[in-house]
Amino acid sequence: MSQEDILVVMQNDLERAMKKSAKDRRWAMLIDLRKCVGCHACTVGCVSENKLPPKLYYRPVHEYEQGTYPKVSLTFLPRPCMQCDEPPCVEPCPVPGKDGATWKETEGPGAGLVQINYEKCIGCGACVEACPYHARTLDDGGFHSTGMPALQRYEVMPSFEYGKKRTRSKKGLPVGKARKCHFCLHRLVAGQLPVCITTCIGRSGYFGDESDPESLIAKVKKANPVQILKPEERTAPRVFYVANEKLEVLYDK
Repeated sequence: MSQEDILVVMQNDLERAMKKSAKDRRWAMLIDLRKCVGCHACTVGCVSENKLPPKLYYRPVHEYEQGTYPKVSLTFLPRPCMQCDEPPCVEPCPVPGKDGATWKETEGPGAGLVQINYEKCIGCGACVEACPYHARTLDDGGFHSTGMPALQRYEVMPSFEYGKKRTRSKKGLPVGKARKCHFCLHRLVAGQLPVCITTCIGRSGYFGDESDPESLIAKVKKANPVQILKPEERTAPRVFYVANEKLEVLYDK
């Protein structure tokens, strides 16, 4: 009997998780670097899903070369927003809180995710500087079609970040605002997995409710020694990694 694709398993996990109350659900992501081939499909999928402008990536994949010839290895490290339980980006915001520009949500489908309200963000960049993972970027208003007679259709198609249908324009939101990964909250609400998970050709990404012991992410996390980025920052991230090497030798301190 053929084994189900892990995407099917995680989709079932997602549907089960969405039936639980927010306080009983804990969204998390795990990336198995042993399976990541550095194809950047997750990055491209995210750019397409969220209609991202040039030089702004929610899901960059960093490459790290180690060793000396002839014993050289290359490791690929996807780095989305860590959705920290102790987010250092929230406190320095001059307009903090759920009714402000950025906060750690506690209710609804997005409970546990760090969110941004583009209407309230003043674009000061304090949160960008505070994030030790460099997961936030200010939207500088650039377009892929700059210099062409007109903006191309793919740049003026609406995106649905945070559940709001919005078409990005040269003078409209979220230009000038802080932006980052949100685990595709708009897709979760629609009963879909984050696009970076579904586009991974190596099936290196896992997503779901880690508080559910029957979920695939919980089982993978339990069966493997997991790591987090920059544990010295004590941010309690919800993105975990499985790797053959210690992560501290990969990232730039």
